[in-house]
Amino acid sequence: MGRISYIDNKTEWINDFSFKHEIKVRFSETDMFGHLNNTIPFTYFEEARIEYFNSMGFMKDWTSAECGEMPVVANLQCDYLKQVFFNDILTIHVKADHIGNSSVDIHYMGTKQDGSLCLTGRGTIVQVSKATGKPIPWTEEMKRSMWHTELEHT
Repeated sequence: MGRISYIDNKTEWINDFSFKHEIKVRFSETDMFGHLNNTIPFTYFEEARIEYFNSMGFMKDWTSAECGEMPVVANLQCDYLKQVFFNDILTIHVKADHIGNSSVDIHYMGTKQDGSLCLTGRGTIVQVSKATGKPIPWTEEMKRSMWHTELEHT
């Protein structure tokens, strides 16, 4: 693995993950050589991120008609480390790396069944007002939930 800007210490970075979500690579997600299409990891990151937020109860709130806030992806990147093929079983690990006032920097790690790293990624999620589109600060309870999820396994 070459130098990836958001990973200072690979071993510590890997060990800090606490949430994971398993995904099986579908045939429709591969190209004519059987490789995973380069756009698909972003869908995997989204699926795992939604499950991560759902595990803390955030999705139930954000998707209710009464809720005035929603999460928005401000940026997202993926680093491809190893080829992925049809029928591979991947585990997408998710963690909050930095929690800001209304944003959170989420990190992703994709591993194959043998434990080898195949994908890494990061992205900034911002909680915004549904009415104005302006950032809305995280509640203290939300911040605690995100940090608690990370501290459970460290």
